[in-house]
Amino acid sequence: MPSVFDRIIHFIERLGPAGIVVQAIIATAVGIGLLLAFILGRRTWKSRIFRRRDRRALAIRQKWVGIVSGKVPYEEWRFDPVDREIVETILLDKLEIAPREEAEQLLRCLRESGLLDMRIHEARQYTGWRRRNALVALGRMRAPEVIPALSHALEDHHAETRMAAVRGLGRLGLPEAAVPILEKVVQGELDIPHTPLQNALLSCCRWRPGILVPYLRKAKDDTRAVLARVLGEIATGDLDEDLLLLAYDPLPDVRAAAARALGEARLALALSALGTLATDTEWFVRLRAVVSLGQLQHPRTIPVLVELLCDKNRYVRLRSAMALARLEEQLPEIFGLVTQKRDRYALQALVSELERSGAILDLISALLEPAKQAAAEEVLLAVLRAGAQRLLLSTLFHHGDWRVRVALARLLARFGEMQLVPTLKRATAEEKSPRQRRIARWLLHQLGEDETTERTPAAVPA
Repeated sequence: MPSVFDRIIHFIERLGPAGIVVQAIIATAVGIGLLLAFILGRRTWKSRIFRRRDRRALAIRQKWVGIVSGKVPYEEWRFDPVDREIVETILLDKLEIAPREEAEQLLRCLRESGLLDMRIHEARQYTGWRRRNALVALGRMRAPEVIPALSHALEDHHAETRMAAVRGLGRLGLPEAAVPILEKVVQGELDIPHTPLQNALLSCCRWRPGILVPYLRKAKDDTRAVLARVLGEIATGDLDEDLLLLAYDPLPDVRAAAARALGEARLALALSALGTLATDTEWFVRLRAVVSLGQLQHPRTIPVLVELLCDKNRYVRLRSAMALARLEEQLPEIFGLVTQKRDRYALQALVSELERSGAILDLISALLEPAKQAAAEEVLLAVLRAGAQRLLLSTLFHHGDWRVRVALARLLARFGEMQLVPTLKRATAEEKSPRQRRIARWLLHQLGEDETTERTPAAVPA
């Protein structure tokens, strides 16, 4: 008696060419069914693994203090892959934010449990993604003894592995970890992008920037610029002589980095070097120089900053104006020097920065202080002649202190600034407050533009 399967085969053969289509449909249905069964089986298997991991994580959290202190024997969790992964993950996460005493205890647990040695062995013996994971984990452990293993990975022929080694060394944050990176960079044997290289060196050399100087002198042009940028961000005042040499380097990137670092040098040395860099042919070198000059915040920088305020590059002018606006006590002298330049773009840049920073409002409030009144009046008149009429009139009408409004009105009337008349008339017509209109009409009368108001200072409302 033929079986069911034989009957199906016989039926398909009787269909002729249509049987091929039926066979394809059956094969497709079987394939879809197998795929669905695989997906459901995999999800079931994964869910069981995740539930088991959650149970183990809860159990490990409950006895975490004993695990770190060593009271719980390391053999209880060290040889179980799931428990070992959970403990290592928690240890590395806590190391990121732990204070010094707690970090030392966590690191001791890594050493005594053998997790540190296991990762060093993986970094030396494994390849591919397993080696890269080990390198990243070693960097997070922040132990000095992992430096040789990470340094050995810098010679790997895979770029991703070399990148992981550099990132691991950078995560250590130790000056000793920068030495193998710098040696490979100087020899031209480390082919990785500049951004991760620069980040790693910044992390390692932040507390000892002088370690970069000898390698910077020996590096080639393409890598010397990277090392100079790193040094420019972390340089301190004890590198004066080295920074002075870098200020005259033939590479503009190196000169720009030196200009940035000179903001932390001694005043006399910094002024001399930055004064030279302020006349550099490259605009970004001049920009770095003006930023460093602004950091010094010293009156001796005013002549150089005023020259840079007339620079042909817009960004240099703006940063120079920002630096000059911070020297509030020397503003009358600064306005005198800027006016002598007869550069309306420079004067407008300075006035715009004073408006943006709120320095003009401080000067207006200083009109009530006898010790600062004369200097404030001189600067405000210079600002007014430079085109800041709208801001002064807005303050005249809307300042919160009526005494300040009256003092500003008397200042404008005493010096007879006729350029205010058209704008003042429009503002008077739009003003709704009777008191503010009386101030505006009095000011117009003092300027000779309103014959209907009695000409007496007593007309100013108190």
